[in-house]
Amino acid sequence: MRQWLLLFICSIFLLSCQTMSSKPKTLAPPQAPKKDHSMKLHGDERIDPYFWMRERDSKPVLKYIQEENDYTKAHLAASKPTAETLFKEMKARIKEDDSSAPSKKGEYFYYTRYEKGKEYAIYCRKKGSLDASEEILLDVNELAKGKKYYSAMVSDVSTNHELLAFIVDDVGRRFYTIHFKNLKTGKILKQKIPNTTGGWTWASDNNTGFYSQQHPETLRSEKIYRYDLAQDKSTEVYYEKDEIFNVGVGKSLNGKTIFIETSSVNSSEYLYVSADKPTEALKVFLRREKNHEYDVEDGGDGFYIRTNWQAENFRIMKTPYDKTAKKNWKDVVSHRKTVYLQSFAIFESFLATDVREKGLTQIEIRNRKDKKKKLISFQDPVYMAGIGLNEEYNTDKLRYTYSSLVQPDAVYDFNIQKQKSTLVKQKEVPTYEAAKYISERAWAKAKDGARIPISIVYRKDLFKKSQNPILIYGYGSYGISMEAQFRPNIISLLDRGFVYAIAHIRGGQELGRDWFEKGRLMHKKNTFTDFVDSTEFLIKQGYGKSGRVYMQGGSAGGLLMGAVMNLRPDLYRGVHAAVPFVDVLTTMLDASIPLTTGEYEQWGNPNEKKAYQYIKSYSPYDNISDQKYPHLLITTGYHDSQVQYWEPLKWIAKLRDHNKADTLLLMKTEMGAGHSGVTGRFSRTREIADEYGFFVWLETLL
Repeated sequence: MRQWLLLFICSIFLLSCQTMSSKPKTLAPPQAPKKDHSMKLHGDERIDPYFWMRERDSKPVLKYIQEENDYTKAHLAASKPTAETLFKEMKARIKEDDSSAPSKKGEYFYYTRYEKGKEYAIYCRKKGSLDASEEILLDVNELAKGKKYYSAMVSDVSTNHELLAFIVDDVGRRFYTIHFKNLKTGKILKQKIPNTTGGWTWASDNNTGFYSQQHPETLRSEKIYRYDLAQDKSTEVYYEKDEIFNVGVGKSLNGKTIFIETSSVNSSEYLYVSADKPTEALKVFLRREKNHEYDVEDGGDGFYIRTNWQAENFRIMKTPYDKTAKKNWKDVVSHRKTVYLQSFAIFESFLATDVREKGLTQIEIRNRKDKKKKLISFQDPVYMAGIGLNEEYNTDKLRYTYSSLVQPDAVYDFNIQKQKSTLVKQKEVPTYEAAKYISERAWAKAKDGARIPISIVYRKDLFKKSQNPILIYGYGSYGISMEAQFRPNIISLLDRGFVYAIAHIRGGQELGRDWFEKGRLMHKKNTFTDFVDSTEFLIKQGYGKSGRVYMQGGSAGGLLMGAVMNLRPDLYRGVHAAVPFVDVLTTMLDASIPLTTGEYEQWGNPNEKKAYQYIKSYSPYDNISDQKYPHLLITTGYHDSQVQYWEPLKWIAKLRDHNKADTLLLMKTEMGAGHSGVTGRFSRTREIADEYGFFVWLETLL
């Protein structure tokens, strides 16, 4: 149930490699008006000349955004042929009439599919057998007609499979309306619940459900409601007062227990109620404790807990239903210093754990009767694997997923009795020939001696040591591990001689919990120096050529881009920063801005002097100086609820004041999108073509 929702999705516009040979010299960049704004704290004063850009919807702000968009459009006009070429290549790798692997739940097989030429998913099911007739639950293409932005997803199907809850956001700020559909009549009900986080969980009675709601300004998920569909009535059942905690709701795999989790970066607390008696009072499993994180599941014979209590990399313990105090907990999967236990799923006859060792994932399966363990391991040097979508408690199969930088996404079922994996579905990627490409794993050495894992992929016949352009991707925040999964759009870069690398820098959890701890709070600068050290290593080892090095990151990865640009602008020729979090200090001092207080445990609370000084020492906006900056493409969404539009808008204006190089600083604001960019699979693909085209075009200027 962990909800580290940050998303670091990239966006927009491209530059040509065929018809544009140099940067236009006659077009002057936009000049933003300056209005000095003083900010004083801890005896320190900062002057921000672009603070006024926070005035959302004001004429001056909209005018400046339009000027930036026009400037970018003018510079990129000659790049349209290249953009179209990249887009056509990427689109050709999309099987337009594709479908997901069907997932069994009760008598039904649920799946999603796409139709040729259509942007959005169609949610379907079949009863009893995959040979049965198809029932369309939700056609998002029909719902999205006439909408510039439309995000809709199936949330949950009732226990009797007769009612569908689905969620819709048609603005881009991630405020979802929950809708209901009667699957027997095919009618969408008049009842709906606006302004929710999108989370919905049905109780056993097929009428009651639970959902979460965020604060309208800060966007912190703070309340849980119980909803009576027949009466169209919501009742608040939980309110989280602590501003650094967020709440969510879900149901155990065996369907018996509804859990409410409230958690911060390093603490959690669970409450629960029987799914058969949803109107009863919530019970507290274990009160929150500082630095204690835990997850709970109902195992049918007691509660199972994933916990870091006296176990930095987590272990799994068990306790009776009526004795949830820690003194009653017993080990089921012991703690291991070198193995990070990421997640688990408990079934009637077996327990599955998703673990990570030396940066790579494995799946362990334990028989609940004889305790025998089976390890599912994988052969590629770098890959992504994990427990997949499992919706049945009484089963002898575990569904898991696998992907690598050279192998498209695949879904497998592991049969517990036969101890054998069966491929259920591998994503078809037309025109792709896996044999042309190779993936590798390397380890860079950080200045403090830490070893940084790097995932690398390139096309074999185009690789020449120390000659290729290289694109390095990074994130390094919130404990989110960057997986080496298949990225079909990257192939267009590989086919042009690019090497692609993912630097698994500190701030993620690729090497366990300590890897995260050493990349947050007063250790945050490790994230940035790790990326620099990884870049220098890749150049030294011949994976890329100096002067042909590019980098990319989004959201907190955009913060990474900004910090590294200040630290070592000489290392990189071009940068793409998507929805970049770059005004860290000012944002973290403003509790009215969405998601601020809840992230004090990630970045620090700058109302405290020590944290203020540390954040100020790396915040990209505060550390812009007179130096030569690389070419830069910024993409953002005007309705972004996680990184407000004004952060990148201020950033590019200030960069122009200090840039001493003859480089392009471009910014595209998508006026109808939020943190995740545009919706629709082809629209998003076109954005990616534009972004990669930026790097391709820069190569033509050499």
